[in-house]
Amino acid sequence: MFERHSGRKRSKGMNPLETAVRSRDSDILAMVERALQHKEVMLAFQPVVVTNDPSRVAFYEGLIRVMDETGRVIPAREFMPVAEATDMGRIIDRVALEFGLLELCRHPNLRLSINLSAKSLHDKRWMKTLQHGLARDETVGERLILEITEESVMTQPDQVLDIMDEIQLKGVAFALDDFGAGRTAIRYFKDFAFDILKIDGSLIRGIDTSPDNQAIVRALMSIGQHFEMFTVAEHVETKGQADCLRSLGVDCLQGYLFGAPSLRPAWHQSRTRKRLA
Repeated sequence: MFERHSGRKRSKGMNPLETAVRSRDSDILAMVERALQHKEVMLAFQPVVVTNDPSRVAFYEGLIRVMDETGRVIPAREFMPVAEATDMGRIIDRVALEFGLLELCRHPNLRLSINLSAKSLHDKRWMKTLQHGLARDETVGERLILEITEESVMTQPDQVLDIMDEIQLKGVAFALDDFGAGRTAIRYFKDFAFDILKIDGSLIRGIDTSPDNQAIVRALMSIGQHFEMFTVAEHVETKGQADCLRSLGVDCLQGYLFGAPSLRPAWHQSRTRKRLA
């Protein structure tokens, strides 16, 4: 007759799975907030290499990392999907931009891409951070690339377009990230002036043995080339994939085959060696 209750009350209207997901998300946000408060945040750098000469790095992508209470480095994929839906996502974007701009100021030969959500383009503090960094060194703008995911752009394309135009006048390049994974309306390509098209890694896995993936990537590249965008293939992990992408004519490659994201990139290591010499 009577329902037995456990000591912990469930949230009204939620099943156990929803409760567990909310609890997990809350724990992730708490971890990120603690890391931000204690400044336990950093960038990891992954090379993007020239397809026809992988020894040449076209630019590096700066990927945000946070550390948990044990000092373990947490990749962005484990916290950004949750954080991006909150104001914390804007804070993370500002921190990533600030770190990236400092690296560009310190290293005049570096070209670097930084990720952000389209929402951050409307963040006055993010924009102030960008303006301050560009003012410190007149060469920074032409060496900075801002990466926005296809899905993020499509949430508010008209607003993104206006701000992109303003920033590009300062020499900053824009990359459309994860292309092929979302719902881009092709009609927007004639309005957007993206400089770089990054093909989503889900289409790169097994591309050397998948005629379907090859056909899709060939079609995406055709769109990019028509609109004079530089093409980059993400998540390249095998020589077979790299050879296939080279035959398709992709401009640059990024992935573990050419280097994992590193907290100590080449220019940091050379600086350490100079101090020890």
